[in-house]
Amino acid sequence: MRLALRLAGRGRRFFQGVRMASKTMHGASAASEKTHEGLNARQLVEMYRVMFLSRRIDDREILLKRQQKIFFQVSCAGHEALLVAAAANLRPGYDWFFPYYRDRALCLGLGYSPEAMFLQAAGAATDPASGGRQMPSHWASTELHIFTGSSPTGSQLLHAIGCAEAGRYFTQHPESAAKVAGDYREFKDVTHHADEITLTTCGDGTTSQGEFWESLITASMEKLPVLYVIEDNGYAISTPVEYQTPGGSISRLLKEYPNFYVEECDGTDFLASYAALRRAVEYIHGGQGPALVHGHVTRPYSHSLSDDEKMYRPESELKEAHERDPITRMRSFLLEEGICDEAALQRLHAEVDAEVVAASDAAMAAPVPERSGYERHVYSEALQPTDARFESQPITEGREHTMADLINHTLRDEMRRDERVVVFGEDVADCSHEEYLKDKQLKGKGGVFKVTHGLQREFGSGRVFNSPLAEANIVGRAVGMASRGMKPVVEIQFFDYIWTAMHQLRNELPLVRWRSNDLFSVPLVIRVAIGGYLHGGAIYHSQCGEVMFTHTPGMYVAFPSNALDAAGLLHTAIRCDDPVLFLEHKRLYREPFGRVPYPGPEFTIPFGKARRWREGTDVTVVTYGATVPRTLHAVQRLEHEEGISVEVLDLRTLNPYDFEAIAESVRKTSRVIVIHEDMQSWGYGAEIAARIGSELFHDLDAPVARLGAKDTFVAYQPLLEYEILPQSEHIAQAIRTLCAY
Repeated sequence: MRLALRLAGRGRRFFQGVRMASKTMHGASAASEKTHEGLNARQLVEMYRVMFLSRRIDDREILLKRQQKIFFQVSCAGHEALLVAAAANLRPGYDWFFPYYRDRALCLGLGYSPEAMFLQAAGAATDPASGGRQMPSHWASTELHIFTGSSPTGSQLLHAIGCAEAGRYFTQHPESAAKVAGDYREFKDVTHHADEITLTTCGDGTTSQGEFWESLITASMEKLPVLYVIEDNGYAISTPVEYQTPGGSISRLLKEYPNFYVEECDGTDFLASYAALRRAVEYIHGGQGPALVHGHVTRPYSHSLSDDEKMYRPESELKEAHERDPITRMRSFLLEEGICDEAALQRLHAEVDAEVVAASDAAMAAPVPERSGYERHVYSEALQPTDARFESQPITEGREHTMADLINHTLRDEMRRDERVVVFGEDVADCSHEEYLKDKQLKGKGGVFKVTHGLQREFGSGRVFNSPLAEANIVGRAVGMASRGMKPVVEIQFFDYIWTAMHQLRNELPLVRWRSNDLFSVPLVIRVAIGGYLHGGAIYHSQCGEVMFTHTPGMYVAFPSNALDAAGLLHTAIRCDDPVLFLEHKRLYREPFGRVPYPGPEFTIPFGKARRWREGTDVTVVTYGATVPRTLHAVQRLEHEEGISVEVLDLRTLNPYDFEAIAESVRKTSRVIVIHEDMQSWGYGAEIAARIGSELFHDLDAPVARLGAKDTFVAYQPLLEYEILPQSEHIAQAIRTLCAY
């Protein structure tokens, strides 16, 4: 069953099921010819049917959970009127939807089938949203444009912003939507419409999240066609809204927000909700900016079946909530207006119950996923950055360039090659006031390390622009853009401040392909300035911590040590079909070490291929990043002064990493030390060392050694920093000790 009513002049279909509804209405009086908010009797009955269907699916899931046939349940009860009204004002497969887990009625209204919902509850292999990977009520549909959802409430709001930005971008640059073989564009079907709307929803509790406010900032400033629906049931699990929101009303706080249409309504009253949402949609279609509808709904059931609301809500409050139940109110309205009689409603209820039971029974009989199936879709199977297609040779003529220079060249190459590439982040533009650039008042900034300098001048403010000072905003918007087929290459100014984006970097970005069973993907690049050795960088400008992200499946991690590798790996990262965290060491940006001529616009390096800087026979060093030049300095002296022959492997990418190269070298030298800049305990080297010990034990003549920073933070005073971080003399001593074993 698909709800397909649309606003006059915008839609092409009526509710599927209207024919059924008309058959049940033989008891309706002449008053049924009246319209209410422009809706006729058949449409109103069908809307009630969707609301009732949503409630009965909730009830059936609760029964199945108690029978231990499903494993979790969270209901939409009390939210149905507001959500069906939202579905009725929008267009599935045309507009875009970023719902949260209370939105069963919305998804039914857009065309989601009851059986699909039960399949997810069962964790079935045929669950169309995730193949049994997601909890129930985490919707996904490419056909309906429902983006895969997650449990961290509020993170989807920034995705919606990026989605709306992408729709606008493709409308302004329609030629960029074309498919191109050989990179990620080959696998992205781009659709866009000039008048599309992006709907995103959340509960009252989520409005306390920073990502809610970060999304409002961009929606307001850019006048984006985004419709927010706040489903305020008065509680964030057990915390009342008056203890969450100043004044107890989010819409009152937002009344003066620039460019926003804000309306408050009774979300248990279908017609009031429908009218409020219609006005919001009209405002957005008028090009005036985003809109927010704050609907007051109820929660007649507990937060989920894992929660008992009687522990924190008195009986009097529960009774009041039941009296405002939207199902009861809509049923009374249909009877009072003579749209339906009792017998017609009873027939409708019986038909819905039969549909729910049939859908439930079919889902319970569906096959469960194959046990080995979990391995699929962590990354793209169609295009991997390890592919041989990324093997190439650089051009070796011309003057030498620093790493910063070649990253800048690479970004220019890719932006010229691919119009879908956009660059944004904190301070990455030359100047937000573009008029200052046009009359040549300024040279322009281009990032705190000048790595993006000149890009805005060449490609314009539509493709290179500054973001708010908010890391979650940067990454979350990039997720939404990439979901539509764009290629955001975003910058986190300092690795030390990446942590405010952790929801996006851990719970969203790397999981999208896997959790949606390959329905959606978000290939993008996050460039991050990382590391110490700065003489004054101190605690908050010298951090490493790459192991946090190599521990995150679904995201590739590159960490070049020199200009040539930075260029080749960045070309590959931008062209591949998965998210890439691209770590750029600040100390290496303009180091004399590793300078090379411009290698050309088509120079790529496959991921997972280590670079052998030196051949050796006595010991193997496995390293990466800024410890590479320090290692090379140390081993050069060791060989010259002490005759120790050291083989040096630069991993270049940390996920994946080249264990074959490590194994080959260890079998030759029989001794190995892993060196990295981050602190030693629980560091990246521990995994490498453990695997060497497990798989190459019989090739070793000494224990696997490790060297990293001290287990503390990086100090401001250069003498302290010198002692904390691995230096050439520390590396040399560690190698001597290993060779003497």
